[in-house]
Amino acid sequence: MIQIYDTTLRDGTQREGISLSCEDKLRIARRLDELGVAFVEGGWPGSNPKDAEFFARARDLPWRRAAIAAFGSTCRVGGVPEDDANLRALLDSGAPVCTVVGKTWTLHVTDVLRASLDENLRIIEQSLAWLRERGRRVIYDAEHFFDGWRADSGYALATLEAATRGGAETLVLCDTNGGTLPWQAAEIIRAVRARVKTPLGVHAHDDSGTAVATSLAAVHEGAIQVQGTINGYGERCGNADLCSVIPGLELKLGLRCLPEGHLQSLTELSHLVAEVANLAPDEHLPYVGRSAFAHKGGIHVAAMRRNAASYQHVLPELVGNQMRVVVSELSGRGNLLSKAEELGLGAGEGVADVLEEIKTLEARGFSFEAAEASVALMMKRHDPGYRAPFELVDFLVNVEHRDGRGLFSEAMVKVRVDGELLHTAAEGDGPVDALDAALRKALLPRYPRIAELKLVDYKVRILDGKNGTAAVTRVLVDTQHGKRVWSTVGASPNIIEASWRAIVDALEYGITIAAENGGSEA
Repeated sequence: MIQIYDTTLRDGTQREGISLSCEDKLRIARRLDELGVAFVEGGWPGSNPKDAEFFARARDLPWRRAAIAAFGSTCRVGGVPEDDANLRALLDSGAPVCTVVGKTWTLHVTDVLRASLDENLRIIEQSLAWLRERGRRVIYDAEHFFDGWRADSGYALATLEAATRGGAETLVLCDTNGGTLPWQAAEIIRAVRARVKTPLGVHAHDDSGTAVATSLAAVHEGAIQVQGTINGYGERCGNADLCSVIPGLELKLGLRCLPEGHLQSLTELSHLVAEVANLAPDEHLPYVGRSAFAHKGGIHVAAMRRNAASYQHVLPELVGNQMRVVVSELSGRGNLLSKAEELGLGAGEGVADVLEEIKTLEARGFSFEAAEASVALMMKRHDPGYRAPFELVDFLVNVEHRDGRGLFSEAMVKVRVDGELLHTAAEGDGPVDALDAALRKALLPRYPRIAELKLVDYKVRILDGKNGTAAVTRVLVDTQHGKRVWSTVGASPNIIEASWRAIVDALEYGITIAAENGGSEA
């Protein structure tokens, strides 16, 4: 088993824009434990009250697979471990594992610590030994190891030997500045392994965009532990992304690092951590991103329909993801056939007509990549047996300013439902809100379940800003019913018309799927 050491709760929170509450950290830690990582680093208990609270609460929780680790540094220069507040906080945290960082690079010893080289070796050995003597497992993080090796390999080795004498169970070689390339790291690790018998680990930052490659190269050279974060969150450019490292180890190198079957929950975990961190998931992450197995080019999809391995390096289901076909002006017939199958639709003879319509509309500013509900409706509308639940006749929107009342928006719509002409009006916070309210008011008596359809997102993009107020505007609307969310699109030089088209598609799709499910779901 290759040990996965997760440091999302410490290194990950050093990313700009991330701040986790203690409850957030415990929630992520529990999911990491369920995933089956070997270590979950909870933070630096001597640095802030939030981390101290995490360890106090973690002591009372049942951890099935992961060992909780507390992070800290060696004792101060000139001091002794028993008088060091940082080491005392590590001990008081109750964490069974203490990870201690120490200086490896002579530049840091002389210029940052302002200590002698011998003094640095003393505090490394004594700090680790003090924790070991008190029953803690100790992991040593050799900070800036690769830079230190290049500056003075003999001294870098001496720091590892001091950590070994202190009782470190693993020596983790850190590429703290993220500037070491994978083959350089491999060469150095090979040299270290020839001289040091203590098991090695790796901790890579992504400043050169190679943290994952460096981590895999280290394991290939014999490292038994990889430190990293979920989604690669971390300071500056981030850390090695465990969502790429873990499947790389299991699916590419054939090495076990999680319990059997647990790899399939990786995509879900990636999205959970993004949600808890209040960040939009990166849809283009390898393995776990929504686009990781999305196929857009027509010739790609045509090949995929014959053999799924033609444009996929692994089965998406292995990491809990799924293959998608994207429909756009680059699509071929195979894209629409695949999309119809994915949506459970019969494409019939209308595929060519739908494809031509998509290409024409995208030339006018529409984009159907993220608007699958609009694509589904286009296919349905080409089915001879399909009848739209309503038909638009007219709409009118007024926006005015009234003395004593301020801005005021009102919309009027005429729609035909089952041959009956319905004429309604409604007010709203703005013209789009008023249109949505008026349309729902007209349809509600015939389709009462549309009251449960919630507009949850409304995005506007100006496509050709150089045209000023005459620019084409694209509107994307997300609608939700229960756990189901669908997206629809509209585009026009008139933002009201663009919004209207997206809203009409959203409600028509909701009504249609409700009917197909016997009214059980919209």
